[in-house]
Amino acid sequence: MNDRPISSPAPSLKAPDAIPSVTAPGIVPKTVLAPLAALEEAKLEWDDTAPQATEYGDVYFSIHDGRAETVHVFLDSNRLSERFAGWQSSRPFVIGETGFGTGLNILCAAQRFLATAPPKARLHIISVEKHPMRADDLRRALSAWPDLALLAETLTAQWPASILGVHRLQLDARITLDLHFGDAVERLSRLEGGVDAWFLDGFSPSKNPEMWSPELFAAMAGVSRPSATFATFTAAGFVRRGLRAAGFVWRKVAGHGMKREMICGELDEVTATARAELMGLQSDDVQDEVPNKACAIRGALHPLRTEQPWTQPPQPAPITTQTRIAVLGAGIAGTSCAEALARRGFTVTLIDAEAPGARASGNSQGALYVKLAAETNPASRFQLAALQYSRRWLEQLDPQQRLWSASGVLQLATSPRELKRQQRFLEQHSLPDALVKGVSAAEASQLAGSDIAHAGLFYPVAGWVRPAALCQHLAATDGIRFHQARIHAIRQQDDAQGTHWQLEDSEGHHIEVDQLIVAMGERTNLLAPLAHLPLQPIRGQVSEITVSAEHTAELPSLDCVVCAGGYISPCQQHVDGSMTLSFGATFAPRDEDEAVRKVDHDANVAELRSALPAFVSDWEHARGTPLEADDWRGRVAWRAASPDKSPLAGPAPDADAWRTDYAALAFDAKRRVPQLSGAHLPGLWLSTAHGSRGFTTAPLCAELIAAQMCGEPLPLERELVEHLHPGRRLIRDIIQRR
Repeated sequence: MNDRPISSPAPSLKAPDAIPSVTAPGIVPKTVLAPLAALEEAKLEWDDTAPQATEYGDVYFSIHDGRAETVHVFLDSNRLSERFAGWQSSRPFVIGETGFGTGLNILCAAQRFLATAPPKARLHIISVEKHPMRADDLRRALSAWPDLALLAETLTAQWPASILGVHRLQLDARITLDLHFGDAVERLSRLEGGVDAWFLDGFSPSKNPEMWSPELFAAMAGVSRPSATFATFTAAGFVRRGLRAAGFVWRKVAGHGMKREMICGELDEVTATARAELMGLQSDDVQDEVPNKACAIRGALHPLRTEQPWTQPPQPAPITTQTRIAVLGAGIAGTSCAEALARRGFTVTLIDAEAPGARASGNSQGALYVKLAAETNPASRFQLAALQYSRRWLEQLDPQQRLWSASGVLQLATSPRELKRQQRFLEQHSLPDALVKGVSAAEASQLAGSDIAHAGLFYPVAGWVRPAALCQHLAATDGIRFHQARIHAIRQQDDAQGTHWQLEDSEGHHIEVDQLIVAMGERTNLLAPLAHLPLQPIRGQVSEITVSAEHTAELPSLDCVVCAGGYISPCQQHVDGSMTLSFGATFAPRDEDEAVRKVDHDANVAELRSALPAFVSDWEHARGTPLEADDWRGRVAWRAASPDKSPLAGPAPDADAWRTDYAALAFDAKRRVPQLSGAHLPGLWLSTAHGSRGFTTAPLCAELIAAQMCGEPLPLERELVEHLHPGRRLIRDIIQRR
């Protein structure tokens, strides 16, 4: 583990020069979550490949020595070569940057990491940017350095739309980049994670003072690890004073080129100790960052969580390659969790009574889509983040699109009420057309390749997947071992080595693991420790018609997925030349009938005929028979839904402890909030209640859970992590005395 660097004492500050801290030591400022909207992109002027920001009148880098300055100021002054080479922790080394710009600093750090770090070490980078460049501008700027071309192409190929939020990219199998688009203070104040080294690289303090504010420095300190360091090109007095007030000690060192001085430093002892306590680390051993075992069950309560202390997550020690990990359930929720961990180098046992991609994840086609609320809410923020993440994840997983299709999704407004809702959504959200745009009936017809009578919303980044094939592909990932068994009980076991989970199958055999993720859909709450989960099984039947190769010539096919009351995907083309049309699905809560029913097929046809009459007419003309009477087959499965229709993803709450600890909420839910963080069942995690959008939401939930298990920065804002917490309904039941 990298120790805190030995540094010279902090310079003494004269009282008139000192400024007060804006927060308590190690606490981020309290800010309001910014509106979900597109961001203003960077306005640039160019000198060959060197861009200048017209708004700030400053260059991103010098074409002559910009890279040398990056190396001197950020890499060498944070001692990254030394720290990378000695990195042995199971968690990744984390870099934080206050201004992504062209990405030059980050690509140089990534290149240095790949050249110096041990082969199993991982790097995680967090970078904030308020005015993102366009992908083409990034390519132009980074073209000045051919040896960075591979990393630059990987970056620009995944470059997200300029929208507020956290955007997770993979620069390499061992390097993760989180782009936090938005205001730096607002973004960092809701970051869940700890930074080891900071790059302070906003535009010149005289031209962009907001990027050098006391609030920003407090936000940095509030998401730093106890041993965090920083470096910046400036030595301006108000920057030094602001950093010192936030809990950083600094020292002047030689600057680069014409700059005589710059500063670098680390957290002072008081702030480092505060950060250790808030991160659940033993405060008497700051340098080694030893986890506090008690915090594996109850996280140290953060001052910003006093109103909802149950949302404070546990803070376990990061898992290691020796940790025994199992995932129950081999649908999309389970297989994506297993893949997220295997991608990080861990060995995972994937367990299911059936083969991967059965039950609700066993359809031949599934829509990759969202339905966003007219007014922004946490569910819509999460769904949009999940859609963007899933698209990038699929592109890296299967660039040839054998398992999915980037067809886009058209969401029709087939009623005046839905049309009004969509219009209100567009008025409330200024989002890039690359994510979602309103379309007329004529535009919808052109996008779908069939006459459509309704306007709607078009999501270019959405599409469809081959569910069963995708789950089977994920289950075959290196590091995943599939074990077929029907687990009917899980029990917590405690011994001298800690807490473990014993799994018992239907034949009485036992499996013991240290970490367990339960992703069993509607069956998740059949396990005793999870019986409190409010899961609703919803029966759905899809209809399919497969046409042999010799009869496909005249058949119509859509160019994108179309959703209304149900959905229909473009026809699947098979290797033998045949085609399959899939549409549905019915929605039947509290229906346990396993049989495929003609009445449900007729309901699917009626919905399709209502939404796309021209397409149905063309199909029936080509087939010479009504769709209801065609050679159809169906498939029945149950999807799990939560009462608020958002997934349950994260650590499993200890329901009995919550009912005891928070019993006072039943008498006064506002003024009698017990100041106890929520107790969790150590080593037990959940990913369930994905409803009909599992192929959109499950991959990001898997990434969230893997990050929590591995001690990494999280891929979502704090509020969205809290929104997904599996205990959220339990608190409501306590308040309502249920």
